[in-house]
Amino acid sequence: MPLDLSESLVIGISATALFDLSKADSNFRKKIKKDPDTAIEKYRNYMLKHENDPLDDGTGMPLVKALLNLNKYQKEGEPPIVEVVVMSRNSPETGYRVLNEIRRRKLKISRSAFTAGESNVDYLDAFYVDLFLTTSEKDAQRVIDSNVCASAIVKAPPKINKHLAEDQVRFAFDADAVIFSEDSEIVNQTKGLPAFHENEDKSQDIPLRKGPHAKLLMKLAKVQERLPGRIEFSPIKIAIMTARNSPAEMRVIKTLRSWNVYVDEAFFLGGLQKSRFLKAFKPHIFFDDQDSHLDPAAGDVPSAKVLYPSGSPLTKMIKKKKKH
Repeated sequence: MPLDLSESLVIGISATALFDLSKADSNFRKKIKKDPDTAIEKYRNYMLKHENDPLDDGTGMPLVKALLNLNKYQKEGEPPIVEVVVMSRNSPETGYRVLNEIRRRKLKISRSAFTAGESNVDYLDAFYVDLFLTTSEKDAQRVIDSNVCASAIVKAPPKINKHLAEDQVRFAFDADAVIFSEDSEIVNQTKGLPAFHENEDKSQDIPLRKGPHAKLLMKLAKVQERLPGRIEFSPIKIAIMTARNSPAEMRVIKTLRSWNVYVDEAFFLGGLQKSRFLKAFKPHIFFDDQDSHLDPAAGDVPSAKVLYPSGSPLTKMIKKKKKH
């Protein structure tokens, strides 16, 4: 009988998000600029030459390690709590280096997809993926637009806190345009902060619409139910770090209640820099939609950018700003 992973938390991760392949990537980009016709063959030769060389951690490695450790709580006869699928545009041959490193580290990853230059986004649903981490903006955008699963572009690996705890997985999420839809952020961007506060206070009993990472948050809540020590100490800890503050905070709490989602910690920062709080929380991954929050945090904690849907008014605003 085929394995059903619908009850498991499934993370799809590109090889470049799991391992630091920046040298190989840089090598390929230089060659493709000089001689596009031979670049692929030279990249293949480079990967074959270095296929036994160890790889450094990518941004997603601490998260993957900690998540895989959750499977120690798996009960007999139940599906795994977590599955990790490595997805790469490499060919199976050039992807050997990635598979070799997985084995060298004894990572319990058994599923992978190597598509030889073709997009691997079309296979996310087939693998039951709940979250796709990638270094490709194009791939992340396709996933966000298709609404198949949550997706984010990882920033460069942090220089500090590389060795995060592996006995608990910590997620930190921004609120608007990440957990929740971009509706309230559009009010903030177009009408200003006072209008945003007024709107959120008046609408506090109306649940916010689901954003691109809402399904992921709900899946994490379901996975928490399979784990010991719920609430007081759970092997999964979830925090929301939002620029919202009073009088816009109540709508967040009431929306999560309506979704039947328990969040361990919530920080309503009202303009304070998120990186200061992320250093203390030490997440294995921090999701936000704005580089102004991500860039200060990315040097300390693994961070990933959530894109707006292509048709979002926020996408149009950003494009308009770039033109000016």
